[in-house]
Amino acid sequence: MRDARSQRKMVKRGGVMSHNQCILRAPNSLVQQGPDSTSPANGTSTSAHGTTSTGKGGATTTKTSTTTGKGSSPTTTTTTTTTPASTTSSAYKKKWDASGDDFFDSWTFWSLEDPTHGTVQYTTQQDAQNSNLIDVDNDGNAIMRVDTTPQITTGRKSVRIQSTQTFNGGLWVLDASHIPTGCGTWPAFWTHGPNWPADGEIDIVEGVSNNTYNQMTLHTAPGCTVAPDSGGTGKLLGSVCGAAETGNAGCGIVDNNPDSYGGGYNANGGGVHTMLWDDEGVSIWFFPRGSIPKDLSSEAPQPASWGQPSAHFPSSTCSAYGFNRDHTTIFDTTFCGDWAAATWATAPNQGGASCAQLTGVATCQDYVQNHGADFSEAYWKVKSVKVYQTS
Repeated sequence: MRDARSQRKMVKRGGVMSHNQCILRAPNSLVQQGPDSTSPANGTSTSAHGTTSTGKGGATTTKTSTTTGKGSSPTTTTTTTTTPASTTSSAYKKKWDASGDDFFDSWTFWSLEDPTHGTVQYTTQQDAQNSNLIDVDNDGNAIMRVDTTPQITTGRKSVRIQSTQTFNGGLWVLDASHIPTGCGTWPAFWTHGPNWPADGEIDIVEGVSNNTYNQMTLHTAPGCTVAPDSGGTGKLLGSVCGAAETGNAGCGIVDNNPDSYGGGYNANGGGVHTMLWDDEGVSIWFFPRGSIPKDLSSEAPQPASWGQPSAHFPSSTCSAYGFNRDHTTIFDTTFCGDWAAATWATAPNQGGASCAQLTGVATCQDYVQNHGADFSEAYWKVKSVKVYQTS
């Protein structure tokens, strides 16, 4: 029996995608390097050659010279030169960067029917601009909103975008300070291949309604599995990842951080989500605002130093390159559909009242079509999306 807490989507999020994209292939081996460390043993020491060494590769060199003038006392001159510490190198090099005023130049807009049967109308870029659904704020954050017209008779306008570049393997880094939340919403940040599910889907950020725990999921062709002791810190919802074998649900893992999604996430200023796809498998981390590794901020990522991921799907039971290929990157916000509508009367994954109880409305579709003002928090605020590879 399917775990009631899984609240997993019941159909593919993808669909047939047309590609006019540059495919960048990663090598089969992504070399990882650990960070340099600083400790009392790495502190300051002075050599016998007048060089004072400092931690993290910096050095201070002191030169002393004595000059004796005619009929005068000796004069000693000391010159100190400081060499700055070297920056920790990383095997990962940035291949793609969507950020700032040019953020939307890196994406195409999907304006077709929602494959997950949501109460939504995805817009073209021009319509999104005219409807004030997208913009870049004064701090360079990309904003993606939904329509808040009080009442509608069809789907509520929203945005779904897909990257202009396609990747095989690498390190995805999303820095966001706000994600859509509220009853009836179903946002996601994810990747998938051109043929679903044969080319795989990796859900990095996903949830519905008032959930506060992020859910990370693989959807694959038959044969991919994940064990409870796979190495991640999150809670495994199902061990079989094959879409056909699970009614399209895949194998989900719920983050153990109660602020990894939803209202708590937004109140904390969001954070950074990373997804590493390499020979070892697929691993996903979440770093709350204020706890983001310095190597990410300096664009010299060191995944080996990040500790256990929230979710890990090892290649030993689900080959990362065997089940995933040619992935585009996607943001979307839909409503209701095969997950949020199906769980309308179900408690969120942290417990508490259901949306049916909170709103007093019988169905998700009725609520979405008649309560537009309630969707003021249903927006993405994204600083950047970056993809790194080792060559």
